[in-house]
Formats: sequence, C-alpha cells, structure tokens
Amino acid sequence: MDSLITAAARALAAGDPLGALNRVALRDDPAALALRGIAMAQLGDLTRAKELLRRAARAFGPKEVMARARCIIAEAEIALVSRDLGRPAKALDTARQTLEARGDFANAAHARCLEARRLLLIGRIEEAEHTLVELNAAFLAPASRVAHELIVAGIAMRRLQTKAARAALARANRAAQRARIPALTAEVENTSRFLDAPAARLIARGTERLLLLDKVEALLVSPVLIVDACRHVVRNERNIVSLARRPVLFALARVLGEAWPGDVPRETLIAQAFRAKHSDESHRARLRVEAGRLRAALGTLADVRATKRGFRLVPRGAREIVVLAPPVDNDHAALLALLADGESWTSSALAVALDASQRTVQRSLESLARSGSVQSVGRGRARRWMTPPVPGFPTILLLPGPLPSL
Repeated sequence: MDSLITAAARALAAGDPLGALNRVALRDDPAALALRGIAMAQLGDLTRAKELLRRAARAFGPKEVMARARCIIAEAEIALVSRDLGRPAKALDTARQTLEARGDFANAAHARCLEARRLLLIGRIEEAEHTLVELNAAFLAPASRVAHELIVAGIAMRRLQTKAARAALARANRAAQRARIPALTAEVENTSRFLDAPAARLIARGTERLLLLDKVEALLVSPVLIVDACRHVVRNERNIVSLARRPVLFALARVLGEAWPGDVPRETLIAQAFRAKHSDESHRARLRVEAGRLRAALGTLADVRATKRGFRLVPRGAREIVVLAPPVDNDHAALLALLADGESWTSSALAVALDASQRTVQRSLESLARSGSVQSVGRGRARRWMTPPVPGFPTILLLPGPLPSL
C-alpha cells in the first residue's frame, strides 16, 4: 500500500470517512475504489457504496484473490445494513473460506459474524448460535467485536434472557470504547434502550400495566396461565399451545382471558371472534363448535365451561390467568403479533392466519412498512415480511487489506 491508501484506511478504522475520502476521492485504482466504497457506506450512501465495491472487486487482478474476497464481504455487510436479506450466502461463505485459507483470520471471523447476523435477522436463531460457536472471537478487532456482542445480545433478547443480554451489551460497550468510534458507542446505547422500554402489557383482573423485558421473562416462568397476544400462544411455565394459525380460537382465548375470573356473554364472544355486529342462531351454533375446539386445543392447560350467559375460561393447575399483549394495540395489532415471533412471513400465510383476504393483509403491510413497523425481504412471490430486528447493526466495514498497526 502507498502512503495515501494507508492513511485513508487508518481514517476509516477510526470512524472518519470524510478524512478517508479527502485522501482517495480522485483515485480510481482498485484499493482506492474499495476505500471509497466503505467510506460512502459509513456516510449512508449504500447504493454508491455497492457500486464502488463491485468496481473494485472487478479491478483487482487474478492474483489478488484476498482483496477481492474482502470486497465481497464488505458488500455483504452493506446488504445486511440495507436489509437485503435475500442475497445468496454462498458468495460470503466462499470469500470467508478464501481468507481463512490465506491466513486472514480477522476478516474471516468478521465474515462469519456477518452470516450469524443474517441468520438472526431472518429468525433462524439456532443456526445463528451455531455459527457463533464456530467463530473464534479472539481474532476480531474491537469494531467487529462490537458487532459480535450485539448479535449475542440480540439472540438473548429474542430468547427473553435479559441477564445474558445485559452482559453482552456491557462487553459491546467496552469494545466500542476501545475502538474509539462514537458511532459504535451510539449503536450500543441505542440497543440498550430496548431493555429499558416497555415490551408488553399485562392484563389481569380488569387492570393493565406495562412490563419491561425482564418482567416478561419472570412472568413466563411463574405459575400462571398466560394468553400471549404477542405470539398468539397459550402457555404456562412448562407447556405452550400455539394458536397462531387458528385466529378465531385465539380471539376467544384472549377475550376469555381478559375477563377471568368472570365469564363473557355470547354476544361479546361472537362480536370479537366472528366480527359480527348482530348475532343469530347460526352464530351461536358456530360459537359452541369453536368453544369445543378451543377446549380440545388447550388440553391440560385450561377448560372452557359454558355459563348461563356465555363461557368462562378455567385454568388447570394454575393460580390465575393473565393476558400478555403488545405495548400498544392498534388496527394492525393482530398482524404485528404474528410477526413478533421473529420469523419472516409471506402475505398469503399471514392472510390464512388472520382469516383475511391476501389483498387486505398486503394493504396493512404496506401501511406498516411506511411507518417503519415492518420490513420486507425479496420481491414478487418470494417477498416475505418481518418486524425490524431488535439490535441495530454497526456500519463499520472491512478494510481492503490488513494494516500492521490494526
């Protein structure tokens, strides 16, 4: 590397993209193109960044396989930042293997970190954990270690393991301080706010209160029966019954859970579960059928008993029944509850789960996407929808070559 390339790379490593551009903005050699691409990514112009990195990868000669591999990994990181999760993972894996074979273990470890991050974003938590197990964090630079710890925190938060999440965020903060990059410190602080923000509402005996994530974690292991409107399941500390694909049964379970220990009139159940303004004998007959199905689905968790005016939910082996709902209910609460499991859904699958037309679901998804509540992956029939990821992603990208002092 010449002196300008070295100085630009040091500026990028210190989180100073403008300083890097001042040194290489007018150069078109491969190393300069790569550094310009990384600088543009740090400044937020991801489209221009991808173009520059692709030009750099094509410009590197056939013997410069390591430089080309680093460009591919940097481009993969930009894809994650822009939530282009449909990008094939094979190119990233091939680039990682190339770097490992040639002794660049730091960037190879960072590539594995990127793959774990992608898996976390698409809800494949077990695979993300397995990828982290294969990663040797000792090779990570402080900036990459921040990303690693944010992934660990993200997995812990999705598993409702608040102590593990706080420990990972503390390690991420220490790594960010060592990196001396303000953007990374801000990223860790932003992620930490999720642990101190309301995660759900607890509805019990006619009262409501907001719960933080650690309180939700404690509730899930307490001896109560929980109608979980965040994930559309009914659960106690040992067993879980999913009603995500049976929206009518879950609607009945939630109304009955909110009214516990009292019962609910038939007219109210019909209006809530069937969305009928007026009830007749056919609705009452259907309600009896659905109540029987709910009783069978809950099994040993609870019983659904008929009363003079309606139905009542009776727990089996639990002291009480509570409802865990999203922090704010709105017109799209049911849709957001399904997406809250972290999985990516097609609009057709969501339509089936919500017992609604696919076009109605698509309009709701488009409305939520405009407000930033959901995001899409892929296009056309391959398009899938998910909620934004819990932890953020630090846009501190790879250098085109290792520097002796870094």
